[in-house]
Amino acid sequence: MDQRALANLPRMDVLLADAAALVERHGQAPTKDALAAATTAAREQLLAGGLSADRDELTAWIRGRAAEALADDSRPGPRRVINAAGVVVHTNLGRAPLAEEVVAAIVGATGYCDLEYELASGARGSRGTHVDALLAELVGAEDGVVVNNCASALVLVLATFAAGRQVPVSRGHLVEIGGSFRLPEIMEASGAQLREVGTTNRTRARDYGVEGDTALVLTVHPSNFTQAGFVTQPPLSAVAEVARSVGVPLVHDAGSGLLVPAEEGPLAGEVSMAEALADGADLVLASGDKLLGGPQAGLIAGRGDLIQQLRSAPLMRALRLDKLRLAGLRAALLAHRRDGHSAVQSTLATDPELPARVERLATRLDGRVVEVTTMIGGGSAPGVGVPSPAVALPDPKGELADSLRLGDPPVVVRVNEGRALIDLRTVTPADDDVIAAAVEAATTAS
Repeated sequence: MDQRALANLPRMDVLLADAAALVERHGQAPTKDALAAATTAAREQLLAGGLSADRDELTAWIRGRAAEALADDSRPGPRRVINAAGVVVHTNLGRAPLAEEVVAAIVGATGYCDLEYELASGARGSRGTHVDALLAELVGAEDGVVVNNCASALVLVLATFAAGRQVPVSRGHLVEIGGSFRLPEIMEASGAQLREVGTTNRTRARDYGVEGDTALVLTVHPSNFTQAGFVTQPPLSAVAEVARSVGVPLVHDAGSGLLVPAEEGPLAGEVSMAEALADGADLVLASGDKLLGGPQAGLIAGRGDLIQQLRSAPLMRALRLDKLRLAGLRAALLAHRRDGHSAVQSTLATDPELPARVERLATRLDGRVVEVTTMIGGGSAPGVGVPSPAVALPDPKGELADSLRLGDPPVVVRVNEGRALIDLRTVTPADDDVIAAAVEAATTAS
């Protein structure tokens, strides 16, 4: 291309004058940056022969490119996503969805609220009064306290009780959770000294009775894997006996957030916080945004004297919850007390309307109904799922799944053996038509 065509690129003052609406909406500095980036792109396109050298067409192209970039930058985020991927507690998609009453409680606390104020007396109060006693009641503990997430709950416990002292952990419990966070590294950051006991596949209760300056015994939920074959892990009650024999507390990181035993269904084998306490754990830790279905939080319940030490620890202020998450967590706990289970557990239960919804969507999209397994996810119950019907659509190159993911709103589906699988168990009925329209638009465009 003739280099002289570059002279047709408009000057910045001309572009800004032509983009008055963008300046008013986004501000002068962001608009100028977007126009500069679009001009650079136009220069590259001109040199490659991909754009017309007409000045008016170049100006329109640059303005349009800048407007798209500014619109993307100003889009609210995180964005709403329709989860049709067949994972209920999907960590990458925000874990458990919040029930309407939880959302309402959060919205209700967005203004001034009685976060640390006793309305009856007019005196300063404690934010812990909103959830601590309620959590303890639900799991049968002497007391409870909540922090930012389950990892911070573990850090708080270790830093408070085990800084500079050893903590026996089974080699089979040295887990790595999402984002490459590893238990040994979390323990190191807290100041505790990891003492590995047992082997990867076989640990016995007596292995925890190690010599030396032991602060506490730690057992950990295998959050995202299962072991089979020549495997032994002792029951929690047996580990509790060993901890008592050496005079130290037993801390159990339950992870999943199941408060009380599930009598039936896919979670029947999952150890709840209440069961762990009944089996002799002195402190039990769990997540609030997994099986409980609340906002992100770390739940700690157990012996009153230990909880009180955690409540007064220096780290507590750095790890405490804000008013919005406290409001949402309280609502989730109250709903659990009323119903005897969480909203997430309801999602896993038999849904008599689900087969008909899937059949209607399959008919509309000319797809097939297939049987899949909806996974619980989030490290809540590794390897456990529930059978579900799903819509299967041909997608040999994954192009349909890509198009749905890039839509507005994004729809995330599962791709398996050249098919896009749409699992409606985690989709609200109101979004069935949204998914159908998105698929129709994607297939029409292709």
